[in-house]
Amino acid sequence: MSVAINRPAEIRRGQRLEYLTLSYNVVEAVVSIAAGTLAGSIALVGFGVDAVIESISGSIMLWRLAHDSHPRRDDIERWALRMIGVSFLLLAAYVGYEAAEKLLTREAPARSIPGIVLACCSLIVMPVLARKKRTVGKNIGSAAMVADSQQTQLCSYLSAILLGGLLLNAVVGWWWADPVAGLIMVPIIAREGIAGLKGESCDCHDACH
Repeated sequence: MSVAINRPAEIRRGQRLEYLTLSYNVVEAVVSIAAGTLAGSIALVGFGVDAVIESISGSIMLWRLAHDSHPRRDDIERWALRMIGVSFLLLAAYVGYEAAEKLLTREAPARSIPGIVLACCSLIVMPVLARKKRTVGKNIGSAAMVADSQQTQLCSYLSAILLGGLLLNAVVGWWWADPVAGLIMVPIIAREGIAGLKGESCDCHDACH
């Protein structure tokens, strides 16, 4: 039995979630880049750049939701999905560059209390926001919203990689664990970007088509 969806209410819920994500990403970017600069950590600065890219994705999604009642909503949806796809590819390129640079320079993740606290917070906050945004995206049939939720989920994965790198380096001296994990993430992120450019979402075929 299908349940009737109150679309205007879902749109408002989606907007609230995007504003929350955008606000958190701004704080995340400022704290990460400042802490990374003070600690001399490429990993933390990269985490901040990731937050900036996610903010771009969130801003695109807010624009999409604001035009939900537009006569050309389908065209706006496709454009938003492709732009979010571009942001995924930017993220994949940056993560790949950062990981390769750390491997070449043999940079160990820096010990930064603000960075560790922020990464822990992101591990708690981002999965919740991602899950709620994915639900809204499926309810309103928006592949762009689902794709944006995937990028929010990726933030929690990158947080885990950052923490894992810090711990493995501190406990067993595996300085290379952080960049190697980052390189493993690159094709996953890039796949999402390519799907977005094609006008589809890897996690929304059944719900949104």
